[in-house]
Amino acid sequence: MSLSEVIVPHLPFLRRYARALTGTQESGDTYVAAVLESLIANPALISTSKNHPKVTLYHILSKLWGSLKVNLGADTGANTWESRAHAKLAVIPGLPRQVFLLKTLEGFNDGDIARILSKNEADIADAFDEATAQISQMMSGSVMIIEDEPLIALDLEDIVSSLGHSCTGVARTHSEAVKLAAKKKPDLVLSDIQLADGSSGIDAVSDILKSYEVPVIFITAFPERLLTGEKPEPTFLITKPFSPDMVKAMIAQALFFNSGPSA
Repeated sequence: MSLSEVIVPHLPFLRRYARALTGTQESGDTYVAAVLESLIANPALISTSKNHPKVTLYHILSKLWGSLKVNLGADTGANTWESRAHAKLAVIPGLPRQVFLLKTLEGFNDGDIARILSKNEADIADAFDEATAQISQMMSGSVMIIEDEPLIALDLEDIVSSLGHSCTGVARTHSEAVKLAAKKKPDLVLSDIQLADGSSGIDAVSDILKSYEVPVIFITAFPERLLTGEKPEPTFLITKPFSPDMVKAMIAQALFFNSGPSA
């Protein structure tokens, strides 16, 4: 198989991870671009690896995360979402955040995470416990759900409540979503892509964002359609079928990056 055939299937998920880790599409995609540059310079990093190529890709990104400071760049403005993310990144250690995402979002086991991060499994377990404890200390927020499937909506409501957050309501269509957001002003939006009336969750979110800034987590069975690297794309993305841990991880990350610095 060619290098592109080996790595292309994993790129949407590597972008998702990098964006969740850094908090922005721009920073996350910069790290992924650096991974690809490393592979072009040395294709043997993949072809001679004894690990699964996906593990190798995440390992390369991890090494770059530890050496490049894209995520800690200059502030872009005192009140911007990205600026607040940079301030919060200095509070949560990098290793626990990486472990938390790799386990709950990307679904790696402790052994693979240890290989990705060049740590032993005991270190991974300790880092996960630290991340869970710190993220649980976040302030609770209000979450609006845009989802046309009643059972999925109920599952999402239960997950939101279990984390100590409140649900402002569930919208099934574009118009319902825009009206509910205008009325309730949620701290976070969880949105499916395809809605009951044939409208797009992306379009609904786009209209909501015209009124005020709010983090958004998109839910889709086809992440490759959104994570192409060719246009503005979601920083936070959940793939169907999803696990409760995956949703919890993304909600914690989204609210973490949107909240102000700790006092």
